[in-house]
Amino acid sequence: MRHIILPILISLSASFATAFEIEARADFGTQPESETIRILSTADINYFTPVIESFRAFRPDLAIEYTVASSTEVMDAIVREKQPFDIVISSAMDLQTKLANDGLAREHISPTTQNLPDWAVWNDMVYAFTQEPAGFVISNALFDGLPIPQNRQKLITALRQNPDRFKGRVGTYDIRKSGAGYLFATQDARVSDTYWRLTEVMGRLDPTLYCCASEMITDVVNGDLAVAYNVLASYAEKSPHQDKFTIILPSDFSIVMLRTMLIPETSKKPVLAANFLDFVLAQTYPSGVSPLLKTQSLEEAEQSTLYRISMGPGLLVYLDYFKKKNFIAEWENAIVQD
Repeated sequence: MRHIILPILISLSASFATAFEIEARADFGTQPESETIRILSTADINYFTPVIESFRAFRPDLAIEYTVASSTEVMDAIVREKQPFDIVISSAMDLQTKLANDGLAREHISPTTQNLPDWAVWNDMVYAFTQEPAGFVISNALFDGLPIPQNRQKLITALRQNPDRFKGRVGTYDIRKSGAGYLFATQDARVSDTYWRLTEVMGRLDPTLYCCASEMITDVVNGDLAVAYNVLASYAEKSPHQDKFTIILPSDFSIVMLRTMLIPETSKKPVLAANFLDFVLAQTYPSGVSPLLKTQSLEEAEQSTLYRISMGPGLLVYLDYFKKKNFIAEWENAIVQD
């Protein structure tokens, strides 16, 4: 199935001007405007291509315009610019919940959505279609001779005892820029104080801060990083270089993110959007063929260690202006140590 991918940092799409920052865009098929579904997503094009191609095999009469942006840019596009996207997909569950809570998502009820487990739907507006755990991605070469840390405390010990080896070779999200990174950080801190001890230890090692999981994985593969923290296993498992690293879901607890979809109020084709949403959910539940539902790491993990983030208004707590400001300030004090 042929499609066209446009370069990074596009500021003009084929059919409407944008001011928010786009990372990439791909067109799947060619159809009139009225038969094209516009998707705005935080998921990399290669990650989501199999789903789109499956949908187009089912509905070849429809084309897909797939735009990739960071979670914060996604919010800007929908909240401030009112861009006419038909589906919004994001790993930032809290921001998706906020869109729905603020009246910027459409309600959608169908036989497919009514068969979802309770944890996969919120207010008939936000729908989860993946379960993706976050963990450590460890460089096999740079950890050579050391035991692979299986939990946060053992990672702390390894970093403290080998500062020369790990100086400048630790990576994690920049939570000031990454919505998913901020979500993971707040959930980590909610579950255990170990997060703050680990953050302080990483801060003493001149860490590299990232917007995206894929960039962290690339730098582990090329030898720039010894460890990347809070990387989605779903991304790491799709790397063609898995012989160069080990994916660890920490045995103390593993945060499990639910990637979600919603139909924004700005959609000009909500019926087509609903068709796409139902198709993806049907591929996922209850026993669909989509590879997005579970990662190998998730299937092999000790279930008692998994901490699935719950959808709902509880996610809005850390989006409060003052709570977010204070959390980021505390994080900056720990991670940015000059």
